[in-house]
Amino acid sequence: MNKKNIVTIILCLFITALIFISSSKKVVISNINTFSQVYLNGQKIGIIKDKDKLYNLIDSNQSSIKEKYGVNTVYPPTDLKIISTNTYNAKINTEEEVYNKIEEQDDFTIKGYTVNISGNNHNFKVNVLDKNIFYEAAKRFVKAFLDEDEYEKYINNNQDEIVETGRIIENMQFLENITITENYISVNDKIYTDELELSRFLLFGNNPTPKTYTVKLGDTIASVSENNHLHPEEFLIANTAYKSENTLLRVGDTVDVTLIDPQLTFVYDLYEVSDEIVFYNKEVVKDPNKSKSYNEITTPGQKGLNRVREKYSVTNGEREQGAKEITTEVLREPVTQITTIGTRNDNPYIPENKVDITGNWGWPTNKGYVITSSYGWRWGRMHQGIDISGAGNFNSPIYAVADGKVVYVYNGCPSRGKGYGDPCGGGMGNSIVIEHSDGYYTRYAHLTQTMYVKVGQQVSKGSKISTMGNSGSSTGVHLHFAVSQGTQTNYFNPMRLYGG
Repeated sequence: MNKKNIVTIILCLFITALIFISSSKKVVISNINTFSQVYLNGQKIGIIKDKDKLYNLIDSNQSSIKEKYGVNTVYPPTDLKIISTNTYNAKINTEEEVYNKIEEQDDFTIKGYTVNISGNNHNFKVNVLDKNIFYEAAKRFVKAFLDEDEYEKYINNNQDEIVETGRIIENMQFLENITITENYISVNDKIYTDELELSRFLLFGNNPTPKTYTVKLGDTIASVSENNHLHPEEFLIANTAYKSENTLLRVGDTVDVTLIDPQLTFVYDLYEVSDEIVFYNKEVVKDPNKSKSYNEITTPGQKGLNRVREKYSVTNGEREQGAKEITTEVLREPVTQITTIGTRNDNPYIPENKVDITGNWGWPTNKGYVITSSYGWRWGRMHQGIDISGAGNFNSPIYAVADGKVVYVYNGCPSRGKGYGDPCGGGMGNSIVIEHSDGYYTRYAHLTQTMYVKVGQQVSKGSKISTMGNSGSSTGVHLHFAVSQGTQTNYFNPMRLYGG
């Protein structure tokens, strides 16, 4: 075989090999297929041919979820991932097999909105089917603390002008940061579909202990509130059908006396002009020309009237203890009640005239004061005194309301305090307790560190004992004034001393 033939044979063999290799590669390439790898919570759970078929299975098999939430579409779990992949000989799962694994391992989702709420006290979130559910629930929450007519006038910018007395809302806000985002929400998470249910959560919190009361003959909103450790305003918040504390209760009606636990902090700022009663002082005059049996009110007392202009904030229905701004116009001066008693001894068997201590109390502050919080229940705790603001506010004088002996003095708190919740001085801050005759005690709290008395000292009615401050658990400059009898902790409403 010559050289030329040998080369020809070699070339033929080479071409044949190339054709074989080329045909082999075509066969391999023709066997590559595109599939979908399915991952759930980071774990591979299968490979499927048709991801759309899987999505359709998820949606079409959830009739109960659609009926419960009133939606048209149900979606996969949020941690489901489907990635396209090319593979030669992978084991392929049916869409039904993968669907069953998803159903076993995780929750399906629906489209809704997540409301994230963050504040100083707590951070939480609520899920709603429609963001308008939250808007309407928030409105109901606000209207629980604010008269609906006032709210609507503020929102529509048509508040009434103040002619003589009245009030204007200057601003309102939630203190929390609230954001709303569209989201895929697990059907096993709490999803609010009703504004009433959500507003109840916002007012009462998670799993409140429901408590109701059936109205009996003689019940009033004040008496029902007192017996269930509520302030009347809290009763009105829980029972929006009643518009004021003076609304009559109908025998047999069931009212809600559940203790509220607001989840939001709603604050509105007020400018208010009001006429405030000024209680008159009572004095005793001894007349040596009259018999010891003589005891008469010779000058009747008359309450005064002040027109007070002030600015203050109200938080979840409770006004702050101090006032940002206050001015006072005297409309009518109070008239001191004078009781005249005789001291002439016509008959040695007639006992000496004694005056009931309850008829001879002075007031602990200057004029121009405002009572910012009354005696009674608030947020499940008893407020065992009254809060008095104004009267010159910070550093204005505080007076002993009757003759007595100082039995307690504490002035270890910073003069401005740290605000509500400060335990300094047991929460009362700098304070004084005076013991009076007949077992009465008066307490003066949240004072500055300036003290004009010491333990054991005898003081007379009207003596300056300290100055108004903001120490201890206090949200503003004010005096906490409390009265007890028998012991220092057997408190009663101080306004009983003044005919209030």
